[in-house]
Amino acid sequence: MPTFVLMTTLKPSGIKNADDRKGKGQQWLEDVHKACPDVKWVAHYALLGRYDFMDIYEAPDETTAHKVSLISRQAGAVTAESWPAITYDHHLRLMAEVSG
Repeated sequence: MPTFVLMTTLKPSGIKNADDRKGKGQQWLEDVHKACPDVKWVAHYALLGRYDFMDIYEAPDETTAHKVSLISRQAGAVTAESWPAITYDHHLRLMAEVSG
């Protein structure tokens, strides 16, 4: 299954209270599971910088990844970007292919 990276930014009010954030995060995950049952979560990270969270997940296709981003936006994310990702080894094989 293809791998995607979800980069999310929340409103400042969305990260002020740990208990509230945990509850909203659990509700978001339930919503994603209902709408996209084939999504497999690989990792979830909190970040300091331009983005607040990074999730790595596998989805059957770009349409499903698009749904994950839309659900994030509907749940209050200011930005939610799902990027396709490949392994480094796969990247190196592609480089070899295009360089002849």
